[in-house]
Amino acid sequence: MARGVSAVPRRGTTGLRQFLDPEQQRAWIEGTAGLPDADERSESLELRFKYIPRFEKLLRRPQAQDVLALLGLYGRNCIPIPRRSERHYWSVSCLPSTSDKPLVRVNASWMELFTLYAAEEGIRARCLMRLSDFTTDRSLACSHLDEAFLESCVTAPEDISYFFPHGPDMFGVNVLGCASIRRFLEMPRILCAIRTFNLMHMNRGRNAYQASHCYSLADFMLAG
Repeated sequence: MARGVSAVPRRGTTGLRQFLDPEQQRAWIEGTAGLPDADERSESLELRFKYIPRFEKLLRRPQAQDVLALLGLYGRNCIPIPRRSERHYWSVSCLPSTSDKPLVRVNASWMELFTLYAAEEGIRARCLMRLSDFTTDRSLACSHLDEAFLESCVTAPEDISYFFPHGPDMFGVNVLGCASIRRFLEMPRILCAIRTFNLMHMNRGRNAYQASHCYSLADFMLAG
Protein backbone atom coordinates (compact mmCIF):
# COMPACT_ATOMS: atom_id res chain seq x y z
CA MET A 1 0.00 0.00 0.00
CA ALA A 2 1.28 3.46 -0.87
CA ARG A 3 2.31 5.58 2.08
CA GLY A 4 0.71 8.97 2.46
CA VAL A 5 2.26 12.04 0.91
CA SER A 6 3.20 14.68 3.45
CA ALA A 7 0.59 17.45 3.46
CA VAL A 8 2.89 19.80 5.35
CA PRO A 9 6.18 20.65 3.58
CA ARG A 10 9.24 19.32 5.39
CA ARG A 11 11.46 22.12 6.63
CA GLY A 12 14.94 22.49 5.19
CA THR A 13 14.15 20.64 1.96
CA THR A 14 13.58 21.74 -1.63
CA GLY A 15 11.39 20.57 -4.46
CA LEU A 16 9.29 17.45 -4.05
CA ARG A 17 11.52 16.31 -1.18
CA GLN A 18 9.18 18.47 0.90
CA PHE A 19 6.36 15.98 0.24
CA LEU A 20 8.05 12.68 -0.72
CA ASP A 21 10.80 10.91 1.17
CA PRO A 22 13.57 9.05 -0.74
CA GLU A 23 11.83 5.68 -0.36
CA GLN A 24 8.60 7.01 -1.86
CA GLN A 25 10.46 8.64 -4.73
CA ARG A 26 12.39 5.46 -5.50
CA ALA A 27 9.22 3.33 -5.39
CA TRP A 28 7.45 5.70 -7.79
CA ILE A 29 10.38 5.68 -10.22
CA GLU A 30 10.42 1.87 -10.21
CA GLY A 31 6.64 1.64 -10.49
CA THR A 32 6.28 -0.44 -7.33
CA ALA A 33 4.02 1.99 -5.47
CA GLY A 34 1.57 4.73 -6.28
CA LEU A 35 1.55 8.15 -4.67
CA PRO A 36 -1.71 9.54 -3.26
CA ASP A 37 -2.18 13.00 -4.70
CA ALA A 38 -4.03 16.09 -3.52
CA ASP A 39 -7.80 15.95 -4.00
CA GLU A 40 -8.04 19.50 -5.33
CA ARG A 41 -5.89 21.70 -7.53
CA SER A 42 -4.60 25.14 -6.65
CA GLU A 43 -5.64 27.26 -9.62
CA SER A 44 -4.96 30.75 -10.95
CA LEU A 45 -8.05 31.95 -12.79
CA GLU A 46 -5.99 34.74 -14.32
CA LEU A 47 -3.67 32.23 -15.99
CA ARG A 48 -6.53 29.95 -17.02
CA PHE A 49 -8.27 32.74 -18.92
CA LYS A 50 -5.02 34.15 -20.30
CA TYR A 51 -4.20 31.02 -22.31
CA ILE A 52 -7.70 30.01 -23.43
CA PRO A 53 -7.23 31.73 -26.85
CA ARG A 54 -4.04 29.75 -27.49
CA PHE A 55 -5.73 26.54 -26.39
CA GLU A 56 -8.64 27.19 -28.77
CA LYS A 57 -6.14 27.85 -31.56
CA LEU A 58 -4.44 24.52 -30.80
CA LEU A 59 -7.79 22.74 -30.98
CA ARG A 60 -8.11 23.87 -34.60
CA ARG A 61 -4.86 22.13 -35.53
CA PRO A 62 -5.11 18.67 -37.17
CA GLN A 63 -2.83 17.25 -34.45
CA ALA A 64 -5.00 18.44 -31.55
CA GLN A 65 -6.57 15.15 -30.49
CA ASP A 66 -3.25 13.29 -30.63
CA VAL A 67 -1.62 16.06 -28.59
CA LEU A 68 -4.27 15.86 -25.88
CA ALA A 69 -4.15 12.06 -25.75
CA LEU A 70 -0.36 11.98 -25.45
CA LEU A 71 -0.35 14.69 -22.80
CA GLY A 72 -2.87 12.63 -20.84
CA LEU A 73 -0.58 9.60 -21.04
CA TYR A 74 2.44 11.68 -20.02
CA GLY A 75 0.63 13.34 -17.13
CA ARG A 76 -0.62 10.03 -15.71
CA ASN A 77 2.67 8.19 -15.95
CA CYS A 78 5.54 10.68 -15.89
CA ILE A 79 4.72 13.40 -13.33
CA PRO A 80 4.70 12.58 -9.58
CA ILE A 81 1.82 13.93 -7.46
CA PRO A 82 0.76 16.10 -10.44
CA ARG A 83 -2.10 17.92 -8.70
CA ARG A 84 -0.06 18.87 -5.65
CA SER A 85 2.93 19.89 -7.80
CA GLU A 86 1.02 21.58 -10.64
CA ARG A 87 2.47 24.88 -11.88
CA HIS A 88 4.79 25.30 -8.88
CA TYR A 89 6.98 22.31 -9.79
CA TRP A 90 5.93 21.53 -13.37
CA SER A 91 4.01 23.35 -16.07
CA VAL A 92 2.69 22.83 -19.58
CA SER A 93 2.65 25.63 -22.15
CA CYS A 94 0.41 25.91 -25.21
CA LEU A 95 1.87 27.11 -28.52
CA PRO A 96 4.83 28.75 -26.75
CA SER A 97 6.43 31.56 -28.74
CA THR A 98 9.90 30.01 -29.09
CA SER A 99 11.88 29.71 -32.30
CA ASP A 100 11.29 25.95 -32.65
CA LYS A 101 7.49 26.53 -32.77
CA PRO A 102 6.24 23.68 -30.55
CA LEU A 103 2.61 22.78 -30.07
CA VAL A 104 3.03 22.10 -26.33
CA ARG A 105 5.92 21.85 -23.89
CA VAL A 106 6.23 20.45 -20.37
CA ASN A 107 8.85 22.05 -18.10
CA ALA A 108 10.18 21.66 -14.56
CA SER A 109 12.63 23.92 -12.75
CA TRP A 110 14.63 25.45 -15.66
CA MET A 111 14.46 22.31 -17.79
CA GLU A 112 12.43 21.29 -20.82
CA LEU A 113 11.07 17.78 -20.20
CA PHE A 114 8.77 16.89 -23.08
CA THR A 115 7.76 18.73 -26.25
CA LEU A 116 5.31 17.96 -29.05
CA TYR A 117 5.67 19.45 -32.53
CA ALA A 118 3.68 19.36 -35.75
CA ALA A 119 5.24 17.14 -38.41
CA GLU A 120 3.21 18.02 -41.50
CA GLU A 121 -0.25 16.63 -40.57
CA GLY A 122 1.27 14.37 -37.92
CA ILE A 123 3.23 14.83 -34.73
CA ARG A 124 6.77 14.57 -33.38
CA ALA A 125 7.97 14.39 -29.77
CA ARG A 126 11.21 15.46 -28.12
CA CYS A 127 12.08 14.01 -24.73
CA LEU A 128 15.11 14.83 -22.56
CA MET A 129 16.62 12.28 -20.18
CA ARG A 130 19.98 11.18 -18.73
CA LEU A 131 22.51 9.67 -21.12
CA SER A 132 23.68 7.18 -18.48
CA ASP A 133 20.24 5.53 -18.52
CA PHE A 134 20.76 4.56 -22.17
CA THR A 135 24.37 3.42 -22.44
CA THR A 136 25.23 -0.27 -22.32
CA ASP A 137 27.53 0.24 -19.31
CA ARG A 138 25.75 3.17 -17.58
CA SER A 139 28.63 5.44 -18.59
CA LEU A 140 28.53 8.93 -20.11
CA ALA A 141 30.16 7.75 -23.35
CA CYS A 142 28.01 8.59 -26.36
CA SER A 143 29.70 5.75 -28.27
CA HIS A 144 28.17 3.26 -25.78
CA LEU A 145 24.58 4.27 -26.55
CA ASP A 146 22.25 1.25 -26.61
CA GLU A 147 20.83 1.99 -30.05
CA ALA A 148 19.32 -1.46 -30.51
CA PHE A 149 17.19 -1.01 -27.39
CA LEU A 150 16.06 2.47 -28.38
CA GLU A 151 15.04 1.32 -31.85
CA SER A 152 12.97 -1.44 -30.24
CA CYS A 153 10.97 1.21 -28.35
CA VAL A 154 9.20 2.54 -31.46
CA THR A 155 7.09 0.95 -34.17
CA ALA A 156 9.77 1.45 -36.86
CA PRO A 157 13.51 2.20 -36.40
CA GLU A 158 13.32 5.27 -38.64
CA ASP A 159 10.85 6.87 -36.19
CA ILE A 160 13.58 7.60 -33.64
CA SER A 161 16.67 9.81 -33.68
CA TYR A 162 19.00 11.11 -30.97
CA PHE A 163 20.94 14.19 -30.00
CA PHE A 164 23.26 15.16 -27.17
CA PRO A 165 22.50 18.53 -25.50
CA HIS A 166 25.14 20.43 -23.57
CA GLY A 167 25.59 18.87 -20.15
CA PRO A 168 27.57 16.00 -18.63
CA ASP A 169 24.66 13.54 -18.47
CA MET A 170 22.12 14.73 -21.02
CA PHE A 171 20.43 12.84 -23.83
CA GLY A 172 17.64 13.81 -26.19
CA VAL A 173 15.31 11.64 -28.26
CA ASN A 174 13.09 12.63 -31.19
CA VAL A 175 10.19 10.27 -31.89
CA LEU A 176 8.01 10.57 -35.00
CA GLY A 177 4.35 9.59 -35.14
CA CYS A 178 1.65 9.16 -32.52
CA ALA A 179 1.91 5.34 -32.45
CA SER A 180 5.67 5.39 -31.89
CA ILE A 181 5.43 8.14 -29.27
CA ARG A 182 2.81 6.17 -27.36
CA ARG A 183 4.88 2.98 -27.54
CA PHE A 184 7.97 4.88 -26.38
CA LEU A 185 6.19 6.37 -23.36
CA GLU A 186 4.80 2.97 -22.34
CA MET A 187 8.11 1.03 -22.35
CA PRO A 188 9.02 0.20 -18.70
CA ARG A 189 12.72 1.07 -19.01
CA ILE A 190 11.92 4.33 -20.81
CA LEU A 191 9.28 5.21 -18.24
CA CYS A 192 11.74 4.63 -15.40
CA ALA A 193 14.31 6.87 -17.12
CA ILE A 194 11.77 9.64 -17.75
CA ARG A 195 10.57 9.51 -14.14
CA THR A 196 14.15 9.68 -12.84
CA PHE A 197 14.94 12.73 -14.98
CA ASN A 198 11.67 14.52 -14.20
CA LEU A 199 11.90 13.94 -10.47
CA MET A 200 15.54 15.07 -10.44
CA HIS A 201 14.55 18.45 -11.87
CA MET A 202 11.37 18.80 -9.81
CA ASN A 203 13.57 18.31 -6.73
CA ARG A 204 15.75 21.26 -7.71
CA GLY A 205 13.17 23.81 -6.64
CA ARG A 206 10.34 25.89 -7.98
CA ASN A 207 9.41 25.81 -11.63
CA ALA A 208 10.71 28.83 -13.57
CA TYR A 209 7.86 28.68 -16.12
CA GLN A 210 4.86 29.08 -13.84
CA ALA A 211 3.64 32.14 -15.73
CA SER A 212 3.21 30.15 -18.96
CA HIS A 213 1.15 27.32 -17.46
CA CYS A 214 -1.94 26.47 -19.50
CA TYR A 215 -4.63 25.07 -17.23
CA SER A 216 -6.75 23.95 -20.18
CA LEU A 217 -3.96 21.60 -21.29
CA ALA A 218 -3.29 20.53 -17.71
CA ASP A 219 -6.95 19.48 -17.43
CA PHE A 220 -6.20 16.67 -19.89
CA MET A 221 -2.96 15.74 -18.15
CA LEU A 222 -4.79 15.39 -14.83
CA ALA A 223 -8.00 13.83 -16.10
CA GLY A 224 -6.88 10.29 -15.23
